[in-house]
Amino acid sequence: MKSFKNKVAAITGAASGMGRTLALELARRGCHLALSDVNEKGLAETAQMAGKLGVKVTTAKINVADRDAVYAWADQVVADHGKVNLIFNNAGVALGAFAETVKHTDFEWIMGINFWGVVWGTQAFLPHLKKSGDGHIVNTSSLFGLLSVPTQATYNASKFAVRGYTESLRQELDMAKCGVSATCVHPGGIRTNIAKDAKMDESIQKATGNAEVARANFDKLLNFTSAESAALQILAAVEGNKRRVLVGLDAKFLDKLVRVLGSWYQPIVTAFAKRDMLG
Repeated sequence: MKSFKNKVAAITGAASGMGRTLALELARRGCHLALSDVNEKGLAETAQMAGKLGVKVTTAKINVADRDAVYAWADQVVADHGKVNLIFNNAGVALGAFAETVKHTDFEWIMGINFWGVVWGTQAFLPHLKKSGDGHIVNTSSLFGLLSVPTQATYNASKFAVRGYTESLRQELDMAKCGVSATCVHPGGIRTNIAKDAKMDESIQKATGNAEVARANFDKLLNFTSAESAALQILAAVEGNKRRVLVGLDAKFLDKLVRVLGSWYQPIVTAFAKRDMLG
């Protein structure tokens, strides 16, 4: 996909952060938008901002963990716009919890949004993308889909799953030569609200004495690259049909570190995590 002009892009998690900046940058390039989020207020704000740029914008309140809702939305996007060329499976949440004691309901919650939301978005939109003749699937993993961090077992699990799923998907699309491709996005520290909105298990409270300390430490990891810069890097990767895009210098550096050290990166991360948690 060399141009976004007159294409139609569906974006989940569009109420803020990378979802919003992707929407606005695509609108500047003449791409029409179908936006979704559970945050209706933020979604309406994004839609209003994008609409001022002269493109058609539709919105829907969607919980991406709801398979039926995502499928119905995909059909509605085509009904509203006549086609769809891109799906950005961008919606995501975070959870701080120890692997031993994480509640199964919280684990199901984060997997439902971060992983199953990507799967449902891919499966629901792929037939429509094929019909467009020029389609692209953009799935958001994370730097934490490349390396693991203590207290982030559930987040790591969801993002490693997105990585594996998308890499396999890309290979299948290459084999099919169906006019659709896929890119896996690995953002490093992006300045969004994901850390501030993260759930914190009471086990974190007990370990740190203050869950807000853990939240602040997580936020520090996610404060290197602006959401606007991330959007530009992601769209450049789509234009270049990249299999993977590492967003931010921190993501690129840590990816190389893991490649060089292999599993020996883990004691280093553990030492830093212990220092931040226990002081």
